[in-house]
Amino acid sequence: MTGPPVGDLLRELAPQVTGVLVRRHGRFDECEDAVQEALLAAALRWPADGVPDRPRSWLLTVAERSLVDQWRSDSARRRRELAVAALAPVDVQPVDGDDTLVLLFLCCHPALSPPSQLALTLRAVGGLTTAEIAAAFLVPESAMTRRISRAKQVVRRARFELPPASERAQRLHVVLHVLYLIFNEGYTTSSGPALHRADLTAEAIRLTRLLRRLLPDEGEVAGLLALMLLTDARRAARTDADGSIVPLADQRRDLWDAAAIAEGLALVARTLGAGPIGPYQVQAAIAAVHDEAPTAEDTDWPQVLALYEVLDRVAPGPIVTLGKAVAVAMVHGPKAGLALLGTLDADDRMTHTHRLDAVRAHLLEQAGETAAAREAYLRAATMTASAPEQRYLALRAARLPPREGWNESAARAGVANRGKEDDMTNQQGTPKPGPPRGKNTGGGIRTGEDTSKSLKYSQEVKSPGDEPERPGRSLATTSHEVIQQWAAARDATPATVEGTEHGDHLGVLRFDFPGYGGDTLRKVGWDEWFKTFDERRLNFIYQEERSDGTQSNFFRLENPDREDA
Repeated sequence: MTGPPVGDLLRELAPQVTGVLVRRHGRFDECEDAVQEALLAAALRWPADGVPDRPRSWLLTVAERSLVDQWRSDSARRRRELAVAALAPVDVQPVDGDDTLVLLFLCCHPALSPPSQLALTLRAVGGLTTAEIAAAFLVPESAMTRRISRAKQVVRRARFELPPASERAQRLHVVLHVLYLIFNEGYTTSSGPALHRADLTAEAIRLTRLLRRLLPDEGEVAGLLALMLLTDARRAARTDADGSIVPLADQRRDLWDAAAIAEGLALVARTLGAGPIGPYQVQAAIAAVHDEAPTAEDTDWPQVLALYEVLDRVAPGPIVTLGKAVAVAMVHGPKAGLALLGTLDADDRMTHTHRLDAVRAHLLEQAGETAAAREAYLRAATMTASAPEQRYLALRAARLPPREGWNESAARAGVANRGKEDDMTNQQGTPKPGPPRGKNTGGGIRTGEDTSKSLKYSQEVKSPGDEPERPGRSLATTSHEVIQQWAAARDATPATVEGTEHGDHLGVLRFDFPGYGGDTLRKVGWDEWFKTFDERRLNFIYQEERSDGTQSNFFRLENPDREDA
């Protein structure tokens, strides 16, 4: 039998087989486990024995047998064996051909958190193993196993059918958002040494193509597929030979994927204006303007700005404002763009992202405010866990002269010397005069007159057993055990910034992450690190996961007795 490679074929068949079993037996969690067993058996046998003539039937047979074996071990064996004896013939077609679509809606059930929706979709619809999903999102396999198990328990009693017409539009929006998150994590990985994960972007595009085939009249499905194609088309030009980021304006456009661009442009032309407009269609139209320009100088920025105005009305939000600010700067000048960016300074949603400072740095540089741009680049570099983004931002900063009095070593870690020995950004310095302060290893956060907004709204964590209330939650602790466990999960070691020391005292406290440290960090022992941490009455503000479920390396050390930076 000839056809697609075994891996591609298994990913295509996985949701079909799962759909048949769930529709037949109604136990999603058990059926999905059985399909995974069948997929594993096929992955081991088919490369050696050849793909069977009826691969779908083969998978159904093996999955059914796995279910029987599982049920025979249960306490209700006799009753379930009677049900098994009455099973219909294995080779049946999905009802109405919609089982994959139903499965997509089930995996993106609104009762699930976004991280659970992503994981369950990639496993049940994408056919990826738990280990593959864990590796894609840089979390331990055991943690991903627990997440998927909890998600399956949540939806196990959900009805296996398409949502009612009154709910379908909103449920489809959730499905599209999950696919978009998968694509984004692949296109610009949130952490790790690589800028992108081609396997994740390819899987997101494959699943969106599948959804497009199932829902050919949905404009937003076509819009999302077009957006993915037009964006991913630039992937080959986004980095140079040594893996460094190449900004859009400097990319070699001859390296862009002409076929993907042509397909994306055709989708935009057929879809835009043919029905109700949605955010994915508008974003695809913006991407199309960039991809159609033969050079960066030929980009039609007034059209880009006009499309951002539409997007701002359709789906307002801080990320849209960031993109709009760049377009405003290109049309009306960098000062106008900076003024628009200023509206985001009080937006709590931008607290844990580097993007606001990165865009601000770019516009400040355009405006000729090079010292301020340098500082913004360095702040942005300390807030991203992506090694390529960190290198790119640090290099942009290195091209610009520092402000007079700016501490070069501290600047590389995103810390400014404000001219006072004990007053630096990131809320660190030598302890102020006063009574001795003992250790605070129990996790209780320290407060003061200048307690920051980010600390006030953080969830307090007192022990390693405390779970975040939700993915992306800002957390705060002083527990040594919690901090050590957080660092160990990221292979990070305690460190200090060279050049920021005060006599015999350590300088600014940091963590040296694999591939991130640079020459300005000096590794130290935990005892010395925690001694300084406690002497300075610092709080550890951090995230375990971003809102999309990916591991976060964000942290901030803050002293409540100092003015919030």
